[in-house]
Amino acid sequence: LCNCSSVGSAECNRTTGQCHCLAGYTGPRCQSCAHGFFPEQGSQRCQPCACSPAGATSDQCDHSGKCQCKVGVTDLKCDRCSEGYYRFNETTCEPCQCNNHSQTCDSSTGTCLDCQENTEGKHCELCKEGFYRSTHPTHGCQHCPCSIVASTGTCHIQPGETVPKCDKCRPGYTGLNCNQCDKGYYNSDSICVRCKCNGNVDPALSPSVCQPDSGECIGCLYHTTGFHCELCEEGYSRDPEGTNCTRKEATPGPEPREFITSAPNATKATSFSTAVLNSTLSPTTLQTIFPISSSDNSTSAFADVSWTQFNIIILTVIIIVVVLLMGFVGAVYMYREYQNRKLNAPFWTIELKEDNISFSSYHDSIPNADVSGLLEDDGNEVAPNGQLTLTTPMHNYKA
Repeated sequence: LCNCSSVGSAECNRTTGQCHCLAGYTGPRCQSCAHGFFPEQGSQRCQPCACSPAGATSDQCDHSGKCQCKVGVTDLKCDRCSEGYYRFNETTCEPCQCNNHSQTCDSSTGTCLDCQENTEGKHCELCKEGFYRSTHPTHGCQHCPCSIVASTGTCHIQPGETVPKCDKCRPGYTGLNCNQCDKGYYNSDSICVRCKCNGNVDPALSPSVCQPDSGECIGCLYHTTGFHCELCEEGYSRDPEGTNCTRKEATPGPEPREFITSAPNATKATSFSTAVLNSTLSPTTLQTIFPISSSDNSTSAFADVSWTQFNIIILTVIIIVVVLLMGFVGAVYMYREYQNRKLNAPFWTIELKEDNISFSSYHDSIPNADVSGLLEDDGNEVAPNGQLTLTTPMHNYKA
């Protein structure tokens, strides 16, 4: 008469036929699960839903035991916050505050996880190191234009500005983005290197110290010169310690050698002693030969003349003297030849008479001069005695 469920009922009233159901069962025969229970798979037993009062909308669940959860709550019993929510409490879960740079956060603390777009921080509100937040809202965090070689790599942007500025430049670099060499440094293959001036440049007088593109020192002091102020100026030399440049002291040199000339028979050129070319002449001696202005720069001017140039000057002087002597000798020789020719030249005398012409020749070195060709006339005849007879159609002349 009762026909009660053996699983869901405890006993049966034989009079009324009413079954007494166990907790979680209902129905005339206790064959159904009561409200808040669900049938267990593989058996007819009813299990409690056990839905979370804070996370579920009710205590009822489906046949699989899953409860109906509130917004932001998940899990089988609605006892855990969904992704993007945190802080499960008596009311509901709160959404994560990640500034749209993350979808998840810690369910207990709300700390954002896996921040995107180069952001970091508890709520993804900061830019990562080496990035700055652009003034344009959609641009997010942009990469800093700062090299880690020239700076710390971090930068910031001031309110009202549109261009970021590097936080801190490394030694030797300067500029808005630390892309310029600081004073006392120069650019060497895109790297700022300290100027090397051997301590001979005063930054107060020459703030740049050296050329920013080549490294050549500017304003060498203490009588130094050179690319790195490593040399002494003309007229100065290193002291025995090799540190300072001191003025050179004039040292007395040997007495000037004489120029030896000889001109036998007026045909030989002036000879210059080779010992002069090979000897070491002091500035005093050279000033005796070639006077130099007695100014403060006399020593420097003399130092500019090398021994090779000095030898060339001496050789030029010798050549000029030789040429002048040869010209003089040639002039003397031509003059003497001219005198000899003048004394030995023949001369003629002609004596005109009324009826004949007397034509005679005298020569120092030619006693019997040939006068046969003096008068080219067919009527001319030469007498045996050397006299020339002139014959014309009207008169005959005898010379």
